[in-house]
Amino acid sequence: MSNYQVETKCVQSGYTPKNGEPRFAPIVQSTTFKYDDGEQVGKLFNLESEGYFYSRLANPTVDVVEKKICDLEGGVGAMCCASGMSAIMLAIMNIVHAGEHIIATNAIYGGSFNLLNVSLRKLGIETTFVPTDVSEEELRKEIRDNTRLIYSETVTNPGLEIVDLEMFARVAHDNGIPFCVDNTFATPINCRPIEYGADIVVHSTSKYMDGHAVAMGGCIVDSGKFDWAASGKFPEFTEPDDSYHGVVYVKQFGELAYITKARVQVMRDTGMIMSPNTAFLLNLGLDTLALRVERHCSNAQRIAEYLSKHNKVEKVYYPGLSEDKYYDMAQKYMPKGTSGVVSFLVKGGREKAMAFMAELKLAMICVHVADARTCILHPASSTHRQMTDEQLAAAGIEGGQIRLSVGIENVEDIIADLEQGFSAI
Repeated sequence: MSNYQVETKCVQSGYTPKNGEPRFAPIVQSTTFKYDDGEQVGKLFNLESEGYFYSRLANPTVDVVEKKICDLEGGVGAMCCASGMSAIMLAIMNIVHAGEHIIATNAIYGGSFNLLNVSLRKLGIETTFVPTDVSEEELRKEIRDNTRLIYSETVTNPGLEIVDLEMFARVAHDNGIPFCVDNTFATPINCRPIEYGADIVVHSTSKYMDGHAVAMGGCIVDSGKFDWAASGKFPEFTEPDDSYHGVVYVKQFGELAYITKARVQVMRDTGMIMSPNTAFLLNLGLDTLALRVERHCSNAQRIAEYLSKHNKVEKVYYPGLSEDKYYDMAQKYMPKGTSGVVSFLVKGGREKAMAFMAELKLAMICVHVADARTCILHPASSTHRQMTDEQLAAAGIEGGQIRLSVGIENVEDIIADLEQGFSAI
């Protein structure tokens, strides 16, 4: 499928039916698979032949989605997981261990920040957080002998900051470590981080990829470009894996070393799998991803422009606006658009923001983003409810800040809904 454009890949990649087979990839709802003799099963366990033997490691329906997402991102292999957070966790566990170090940008999704700042610290993994717009010089200063990964998001949630992918990749590679990027908001329709040097790409497929807010899921994509042997910092790929028949991943699997180890070792031991039914629903969403993302972005651009001129709005955060701090970076990496998410400050603080939201009819108050329906959230009264306005400001979250996930409805209807919300304050 590599010769097709991304819009075609959304529909065609991952599955080609043979004569008389189902037109759409079916749900293979089975935990295990039958073989004629034990020798065949032994070869599967020895990773000497391809096939399915237990759905914790591989399933035909999940395999279709993995291949499609891999093709969309331009990788060599992919592995679907139970959620976006599990994808991040497994991606890290595959290469970072107790006593080692990660560098991450500080404006990433709150759940990712907590994973790195709290949960992984308890496991002996330390993370240094740097600003999204950190200079190359300052980023290089944060590298340590035990640094094993640099991590960021293409478009941060909810601040909508954009990282300089090429610079981050250059610093990582100059120090023999991989660069991992969460591409959930941009999706491969707007940005393919591997083309700019990323080695590992992760997604929460529950967002734009699913598009309907019906199925939790995540995915890891391996670029296949990082040279684990040349780095000299990752013996887990260059020395025998005693937990899997002494396999040496770089020797047996070459460019597939990272994603193979993630599957047969880390996924095997954690079991954070995607179910066949979830994969089926996700595949339905992926078919229309390119169409939906285009509409999300065009709607969000109109909404951002409308909000930027409104007398009851103090500030708008959207990289598609020419006055936005990250506009130039967005034009470099995502000229077709960034995402359908817009953040803005309502004049009057928390009280006015809450009153505004209470009047909305079309935009639903939901703890979610990036699905077909417009939804809205006030972080200060929900995810950060216990903080005072002063504490929120210190954390970079202002009392009047609202996160709007613009859906694919008619944009005039969305604007009308916002306008009648503003009229109440």
